[in-house]
Amino acid sequence: MRWDNLRLLEDGARPDLPLIERTAVTRTIDTPEFSGITFYEIHAKSIINRVPAASHVPFHWTINPYRGCIHACTYCFARKTHEYLDFDAGSDFDSKIVVKVNAAELVRRELAAPKWAGEHIAMGTNVDCYQRAEGRYQLMPGILSALRDAGNPFSILTKGSLILRDLPLLEEAAERTEVGTAVSVGFVDKELWRLIEPGTPSPQKRLQVCATLNEHGIGCGVLMGPILPFLTDSPAQLDAAVRQIAEAGATSVSAITLHLRPGAREWFMAWLREHHPELVQPYERLYGRGAYAPKEFQERISRRVRDLATEYGIDRRATERNAHRRIAAPKPAEPRPQQLTLL
Repeated sequence: MRWDNLRLLEDGARPDLPLIERTAVTRTIDTPEFSGITFYEIHAKSIINRVPAASHVPFHWTINPYRGCIHACTYCFARKTHEYLDFDAGSDFDSKIVVKVNAAELVRRELAAPKWAGEHIAMGTNVDCYQRAEGRYQLMPGILSALRDAGNPFSILTKGSLILRDLPLLEEAAERTEVGTAVSVGFVDKELWRLIEPGTPSPQKRLQVCATLNEHGIGCGVLMGPILPFLTDSPAQLDAAVRQIAEAGATSVSAITLHLRPGAREWFMAWLREHHPELVQPYERLYGRGAYAPKEFQERISRRVRDLATEYGIDRRATERNAHRRIAAPKPAEPRPQQLTLL
């Protein structure tokens, strides 16, 4: 079990339980906000994690202070990772949340390591660092303070409105290094949101977060994803979403069509059978060859979103902002000669 060394308690007297339940401090919070949620508080061995080489992302390092996510997005690609903890990728992912209680002190220590090269760090790429658990544990202020003090560039992707709590820290960090933010809004249909993203703020609330961040000089774009085939990809639905994204002042918009990796695939298809049984066969055909829809299907949606972004002026706004950043950007910190390898 990968979590054997991440313990706050000695390996306990209940060998029948999953190891994470024997080696973590387990808390259930008796409030309506956390009804049915169990928190497993652990001491992580490291916190700045290298992205696997096979991942097609424009960054190499991430910080994830939580495992599992109360947002409970039916399609979440990270669901499979919960199986490493002897939990299931369905309801356990939504309700059994691992909390790395020493995350902030680890970030500060690892950023100060002689071999750390000051590379960009992305947050919110696996599970949301501003999910509701953050309201209780408040790990992000310490993490952001460490990144600010080190002048280390970073970005945050979130569906959570709690990021606005840390706006002063983001502003301070932006004076010293490159700070990027984005909110995830794949669609603006309120009825569908309540069914498929039940633990998240509404899409409109997320767009208000985007507007507020931009008003305070923290550039915020929108990851328009996932776009759900046959559910949110009609011309009218895409137009409505991009129009509202533009009205929020987003600096950019990027479209991502739903992908269904193992773990997420089974959970999403069960949801589809319950709520849209007429779409089960179309989905089985579309995703019959793997986790991704056919390339031409994805490209058609991405092209439509790009055209709408141009129509509503988002591309122009991004060009103007990039020009301003080249003029006003702070001097980056001197890179160190070697790179830290984290285990």
